[in-house]
Amino acid sequence: MAGLSAQVRQDRAELGIVMMLAAYFLFATLDTSVKWLVVGGFHAFQLAFFRYVGHFVISLAHIAGGGLSWSRFATGQIGLVMLRALFLVGSTVLNFVALNYLPLTVTSAIMFSAPIIVCALSMPLLGERVGPWRWLAILMGFVGVLVIIRPFGEAFHPAALLSVANAVMMALYSILTRRLSGQIAAQTMQLYAGAVGTVALLPLAVITWKTPETGLEWVLMIALGFWGWLGHELLTRAHGFAPASTLMPYTYSFMIYLTISSYAVFGNLPDQWTVIGAAIVVFSGLLIWWREKMIEARHGR
Repeated sequence: MAGLSAQVRQDRAELGIVMMLAAYFLFATLDTSVKWLVVGGFHAFQLAFFRYVGHFVISLAHIAGGGLSWSRFATGQIGLVMLRALFLVGSTVLNFVALNYLPLTVTSAIMFSAPIIVCALSMPLLGERVGPWRWLAILMGFVGVLVIIRPFGEAFHPAALLSVANAVMMALYSILTRRLSGQIAAQTMQLYAGAVGTVALLPLAVITWKTPETGLEWVLMIALGFWGWLGHELLTRAHGFAPASTLMPYTYSFMIYLTISSYAVFGNLPDQWTVIGAAIVVFSGLLIWWREKMIEARHGR
């Protein structure tokens, strides 16, 4: 019986890992599509609007399946839920603007400093203790980001600072998600993220509007919301099948996906400094993950 129970847990963990890999494949598809569209002359504001209006429509249809009563949309933490949504929307806009100037490999490598920023902010914002090992990892992570963006070299592009700001906003979004988890249903947070993005970005989309000229442009633009919504849905569900400590290393599949698509679609490969910097960022993130696993094991969780 114990063996059967262990097998069930293993099967659930494997399903969670598959969902995690699928989620980051969708996020990579989203970023690659946006990169292709911004290179084609579409403004980041217009693309971000389509990302969130699609997200909102799908979330609304999903949550309304059980009825349209106000109780299904109400939340006692409306301020934090709205703030969380604003951080996510701001992160998306910054990322989309940066993609107009930077390769996919650079934006993704910088974005993966977000877990390191979460660790740095967890002490003042969540009251969590951060020991010397994790502070070392945080320092290493920021060194890795500096290697990637090379702020004092000829290769530096100011858009790299947008990617850094994107990582900070993503970290704040993650911290609020952690705080609201268990208090607010994931479907509700999905809905508010879509609604806030749609309302905030609508006037900007109108001002910067460019009508797609081909069927492919229409398909990619409309699909942005679907890929974003489904990616977040799979990400949420993956954590229901496996703990974060099991899933975390698989988030780096995102960088692999984008390296492949960057070369296949745009003919770009990361230079040696981007690879070195990304390796430092990944190592520091894994060091934080390892220390958290050690602490959990020590406390028998």
